[in-house]
Amino acid sequence: VQLQASGGGLVQAGGSLRLSCAASGCSFSNFAVGWFRQAPGKEREFVAVIRNSGGATYYADAVKGRFSISRDNAKNTVFLQMNSLKPEDTAVYYCAAGRNLIYSDIRSSDRYGYWGQGTLVTVSS
Repeated sequence: VQLQASGGGLVQAGGSLRLSCAASGCSFSNFAVGWFRQAPGKEREFVAVIRNSGGATYYADAVKGRFSISRDNAKNTVFLQMNSLKPEDTAVYYCAAGRNLIYSDIRSSDRYGYWGQGTLVTVSS
């Protein structure tokens, strides 16, 4: 399983970006896919996840109402639409995939077995 994250860049506060996570070597529909981020000097943190069965979505409080995660299983791709971006959203964003995740697992990065390389999002004030 290989994941390729893309779509990062420089944007002004209040702007939008859409990140993509493309998978190869697997059927993405069998995996829950999450986004995590890591800002300079900080630990990696959970952002959002979309479950494989049923497609339920969950968000960190810091992004709820501004970010939206979705998936296109036919294209083996998961998207993270980020609106109303703030300078504190600046980070490297990673997508990750995991199987058989239960609810208590979905915010824990160590429950995800596959990771993309990260894409940098910079939000200027």
